[in-house]
Amino acid sequence: MSARWSELFALIIVLLSFVAGIYSYFWMPEKIAVHWNIRGEADVYMPKSLGLFTPPLIFAGVTLILIAIPRIDPLKENIEAFRKYYDWLLIIFPAFLFITYIHLILWNIGFKINLLLTIPIGIGLIIIYLGFLLENSKRNWFIGMRTPWTLSSDKVWEKTHKLGGKLFKIAGIITFLSIFLQEYMLILTLTPIITITIITTIYSYFEYQKEIKHKH
Repeated sequence: MSARWSELFALIIVLLSFVAGIYSYFWMPEKIAVHWNIRGEADVYMPKSLGLFTPPLIFAGVTLILIAIPRIDPLKENIEAFRKYYDWLLIIFPAFLFITYIHLILWNIGFKINLLLTIPIGIGLIIIYLGFLLENSKRNWFIGMRTPWTLSSDKVWEKTHKLGGKLFKIAGIITFLSIFLQEYMLILTLTPIITITIITTIYSYFEYQKEIKHKH
């Protein structure tokens, strides 16, 4: 399988991250901020060589995993059925990582942009897009809500992911609200995701039991 335009884009983003790190290295203080608390205050600092080049290495690892998944999944033909949605994930997610990395660089050279205003928007958009991806996904081993029951039935997979997709879109909108309720940002982001996981797991179980009863 040859490289796709989305994969090339993602790899270019990774390369640009390394270039940005190298270019900005000499502008950085010896220790740079790499983590911010819930109030938007920098609370973890690292030597600039480690702080600047660890994120691009992580981006590279994540990108290579995303590129590998459609090639190694035993049900790769199912991924190909919704590949156009997966391709856009390969665009959106690396782009988000790159933007957060540029944010880190700018903050450390003096442009103190409030992370609590920009990060929720990016995370919210990704969660909403995951809703579209899930709604259109087909049964596979890597992408989606992989419970024993969704993996055992195409019909249960489809019903569960239609529900999960709608809930993810709502969760993304809730994440946006954390811009106005910054002290609750973590709660407003994680609680909907955990709740969706519980709901879809239970839903897939009961849908599978209904399917078994109909077969008998």
